[in-house]
This record gives sequence, C-alpha cells and structure tokens, in this order.
Amino acid sequence: MISRRGRWARGAAGVAVLFLASEALGRAGIVDRSYLPPASAVAARALELAGDREFLLNVRATLLAWALGLLIAVLAAVPLGLLLGSVPAVNTGARAVVEFLRPIPSVALIPLAGLVLGSGLRMEVPLIVYASAWPILFNTMYGLEEADPVAKDTLRAFGFGRAQILLRVSLRGAAPFIATGVRLAAAIALILAVGTEILSGFGEGLGIFIAQAGNVPGGTRDVLAGTVWAGCLGLLIDTVLVRAENRAFAWHRATRSGAG
Repeated sequence: MISRRGRWARGAAGVAVLFLASEALGRAGIVDRSYLPPASAVAARALELAGDREFLLNVRATLLAWALGLLIAVLAAVPLGLLLGSVPAVNTGARAVVEFLRPIPSVALIPLAGLVLGSGLRMEVPLIVYASAWPILFNTMYGLEEADPVAKDTLRAFGFGRAQILLRVSLRGAAPFIATGVRLAAAIALILAVGTEILSGFGEGLGIFIAQAGNVPGGTRDVLAGTVWAGCLGLLIDTVLVRAENRAFAWHRATRSGAG
C-alpha cells in the first residue's frame, strides 16, 4: 500500500512534469506564444486573478450554481434510489424511463434549457441536477444490493417491517456507496456549471470569463488561467470529499479489507 505522503509526492511529481513540459513547449517557439503561452505565464496570471474582485464574483457565481445543483441532486436521487432499489415493482416500472433519459447528454439540452428557462441559475441548476443525479441514483441502488443479508433476515425474524429494515440496515450499508456517488456527482456538477456558462455565452460565472477571454485577441492566457482555476476548484472539492468520506466510513474500509 502506498502511504498518503507517497500519493501526494507522486501527484506533485506528475504536476511538475506537466508544468515543465508545457513551459518548454511554450518557450520553444514551435507555437506562437499568443496561442500557447508558457506555463509560468499562465500560472502567474492565475495567481493575479486571485486579487481580481470581478473575477472572484464570477467564481462565486459558478460555485453557487454548483452547490445548489448538487444539493438538489442529492435530495432527489437518494430517496429515488432507495425506492427503486428496495421496491422491485417500482424499479421494473421505471426502468424504461430511466434507461431512456440516462444516455441523453446534458450539453445537448443547453439550447432547449436556454429557450425555456432563460439564463443564469434558472438554466444552470436544472442541467446540473440532471447530469449529477445519475451517479448518486445508481450508487444508491447498488449500495442497497450490498447490504448484509444476515442482518436483514435477523430483523425480519424479529418482526421488523420493510421500512425499518431499510433504515436500520440497508441505508447504513448503502451510505458509503452513496458518498462515492456524491463525490462523482460533484465533479460532474462542476463540469456542467462551467460548461453551461461557456456554451451559453452570457451571464456571470467562471465559464463566462473563459468564454469572453476566448473572444479577445491574445486572450489565450486568460482562457488557460481560468481553466487552471476550474481544475484547482475540482481538485479541492474532490480532496475535501475524499477526506470526509474516509473519515465518516473508516469502518467500511476496515470491513472490506478484512473481507479481502
């Protein structure tokens, strides 16, 4: 097993290699610097944006859309996943609808959402909910299948009903899988928040900053700096959620390690 320090060291080494390669390519003159500035120039611009109040307001708008969409997705997908995963008749009846909707890419709905819902949060949040609900829904259903059958049979033998077994055993067993689904959904939600803003082209948000920078001659550095910010936000969110998941469900990891 690789220690946490070892994983961080490997990750830092990978980032350093990518940074140095980008820096060398940007300074080699193979590509015009207006199209591919050196990595150091992009990093300097990204740090400079940390002091730009207008840019930070754009970042806040994106994070607000991300948080609202993810929250609604969790509140909707977890109960629905529990219902579909615990009531076979409902699962069978809804399966066709679920399998029809799931492959539809969220970005394909952006023009329709813009026409029907307008711009800003009214458009972003429903698209984020639609895209990020799927991993939560299916992880919830999968987690229910992993619930301890002996514990369920024991409660059933003592006269506990389906709802009580669901709350006492199934939900506890599914919780780590739900947390993993939320972590996956958080990344999808951020992608949708920024991507929707870029494709809509108006309003406010990190994606709007990137889109507007791309329309300005020589704006590649700002485009890449905004992209760096999006990547750093995604990394920060994932790190926080992974640590919270590991701390909350240490018992689950210990159980699976013992089973292995």
